[in-house]
Amino acid sequence: MSRHSWWLALPIAAITLFSGTVSAQSGATASDDATSDTSASMQQVLDRFRADSQAAEQRDNQRLEALLDDRQALQQAVSDAEQRLQQAQVRREELEARRSDQQQQLADLRQQRKQDAGDIGDVSGIVKQQASELRDALAESWLTVGGDAALPPRLDDRGLVDLQTFERVRRDLAGLIVESGRGVRFQAPVAGQDGDVSQREVVRLGDTVAFSDGNLLQRMGDDGRLAVFAATPGDARQALRAFQQGEGNQIVIDPTDGDVLEALSQQPTLWQRFQQGGYVGYVIVALGLVGLLVALVQYAYLLRVSAKMRRQTQNPETLHDDNPLGRVLGRFAALGRDHAPEALEARLDEAMLAEQPRLERGQPIVKLIAAVAPLLGLLGTVTGMIVTFQSITVFGTGDPQLMAGGISQALVTTVLGLITAVPLLFVNTALNSRSRRLIGLLEGRASAVLAEHLEAETAAVAHAEERRHGAHA
Repeated sequence: MSRHSWWLALPIAAITLFSGTVSAQSGATASDDATSDTSASMQQVLDRFRADSQAAEQRDNQRLEALLDDRQALQQAVSDAEQRLQQAQVRREELEARRSDQQQQLADLRQQRKQDAGDIGDVSGIVKQQASELRDALAESWLTVGGDAALPPRLDDRGLVDLQTFERVRRDLAGLIVESGRGVRFQAPVAGQDGDVSQREVVRLGDTVAFSDGNLLQRMGDDGRLAVFAATPGDARQALRAFQQGEGNQIVIDPTDGDVLEALSQQPTLWQRFQQGGYVGYVIVALGLVGLLVALVQYAYLLRVSAKMRRQTQNPETLHDDNPLGRVLGRFAALGRDHAPEALEARLDEAMLAEQPRLERGQPIVKLIAAVAPLLGLLGTVTGMIVTFQSITVFGTGDPQLMAGGISQALVTTVLGLITAVPLLFVNTALNSRSRRLIGLLEGRASAVLAEHLEAETAAVAHAEERRHGAHA
């Protein structure tokens, strides 16, 4: 029996069982109450039961028909569901195949992205490094002062550099390149050497130099504050001032980014150099001044004596006591004519020897100082080296500034000794030459006077002899 027959037999069996039960109950009732009920009442009950049975059967048939209709609908729904399931399975297989293809494509894309990201990452890293190095290198540059150029931005170390950042870096670099070839004038607050800040006209030439009122400027921090450099050489100051005023076409630049100017500002002055020589340097300079003073006084004396001796030579008849020649000739003239020639010559030599010390006065002192000054410089050198080695012994060679004091003393004293000795040697030579010339002039004129006197004496004696011989004849 099929599944559908079971559905049909169940209602029929239920109806039959219900009818038999009712019939049995009716028979029992009829047998027990035959005397009390009439056949009409039984007929009514039976009719009502039959009507109810028919109604129930009709309802059951309707239900059965509804069930049959529902079964067909369910079968159709199941068939549709099975069809949809098959379609879904086919779709699922297609989607799984597509998903597998897409996963493979995704893996390929990830691998390609990884390779591309590696190249882009290298480029991005280079850009970040170059931008950072360029920003650090141009942190104290003049290119961003008085112009529209800006330094490249600080790039984030995380992630790749996007196109906008690349464009900004390119634009900033282009602006810096343009500013490196421009010369601009602008007003800016400048701090002077005394610390006062005032508004001044500043001239900037590319990335090489910036100056105001003839003074080189330096940057104070990353905010662009300007300050006058500690020391600008005098010639450079004049050239910069003339250029700013439009009167010159020369400027002074420092290609070492301020190192040369910093070294110039730290160079000691002449007085500071002198102080580095210490007590030995003071002694050398004092002796040099004494020697120079003695030499100048003596040279001035020799110049006056030379002029007076020239006048005396031009006027030999009038003797003056204000010059050596006049005094020597005066002493010779005061001698009697009856002296022997040897005695006259001895007296004349004595008079010249008496004048010679005055003419050579100061030369031994100058010569002594010229000889002692280098020795004192050598003494200062040895003393400075001793101080240097003591510093090395105590502090080691880690800090050169600790040794600079002794080395400076050693070198400065040597220089002072040579500077003192060399001029004094020239001065001593000039004094010696001048005094020898005057002594030679004095000896020459004295010898000429003596010769004239001896010739006159000889002529007088010869004339007397002739007269005596003539008288005897």
